[in-house]
Amino acid sequence: MTAATQPTAAVPGGTAPVPAPAPAPFRRVRGREERGPGASVALHGTLLLTTVIAAFPVVWILFISLGPKNAWQQPGEVLSNLSLHNYTDVLAHSDLKQWFVNTVVVAAGTTLLGVFLAATAGYAVSRMRFPGSRQLMWTFLVTQMFPSIVLIVPLYLLMSELHLLDNYLGLILAYATTAVPFCAWMMKGYFDTIPKEIDEAGRVDGLTPLGTFWRLIVPLARPGLAVTAFYSFLTAWGEVAYATQFMQSDHYTLAVGIRTFAQDQRPDWAWTSATAIIITIPAALVFILVQRSLVSGLTAGGTKS
Repeated sequence: MTAATQPTAAVPGGTAPVPAPAPAPFRRVRGREERGPGASVALHGTLLLTTVIAAFPVVWILFISLGPKNAWQQPGEVLSNLSLHNYTDVLAHSDLKQWFVNTVVVAAGTTLLGVFLAATAGYAVSRMRFPGSRQLMWTFLVTQMFPSIVLIVPLYLLMSELHLLDNYLGLILAYATTAVPFCAWMMKGYFDTIPKEIDEAGRVDGLTPLGTFWRLIVPLARPGLAVTAFYSFLTAWGEVAYATQFMQSDHYTLAVGIRTFAQDQRPDWAWTSATAIIITIPAALVFILVQRSLVSGLTAGGTKS
């Protein structure tokens, strides 16, 4: 519409009319969840850079493990000498098989004990009111404030009195002191999200408190239990300090046994890199098994306290 044909507005007093103001141009308002092109590029670039930084050490160790003995000094020779020689060599000429069995026993025992104690303690505090319940949970929280290295001396003395040194059970109990407090807090928060009416319905149907917990609550708490199992497993799988102090060479775990490859201040990087990759495989498999439950278990457990 030209200026000559634009509508006019009458002016009081009989003066000449003036043109009406032109309508403002339309501007699309971006929603709260929408990002502009520049923001999207910056976000994806940051995520890509973070992924590269996080994955590079693992990829580099895998790359070195597939090369010759001197691959860490001359990485350019790896591509022309790719082989699994380091893996077969370390499996055939070291105690890696025994270390692996020891680690599996300790990690499995810690996972079972950690899940059982954390689930029962979290459920009891969530559903029952008894003297000292709040103090119990605060005690769990306080124990997390101290580094695990501080507990080595008292745990060593206690385990020595109970004849649990160089024993699978002793190391499992030591790891439980680290895993159970955190997992109990998390499970308590998860049980708080499950309606108490389910417990009441179980009692109406004639279930005992233990039956209600096992048959009704545990199936609903599988995501939280998966997170607890994963955390307990990782606590035992890669721990070094406790296993070094409490176990002798016959009961070394993988994380401790790999240290024996460092002799005369010159570690065997070929064996070390191959063993490091072998150690990560079970942890990665466990993560794949529970990954669907990790997010829901962590978020649901943090909604209440």
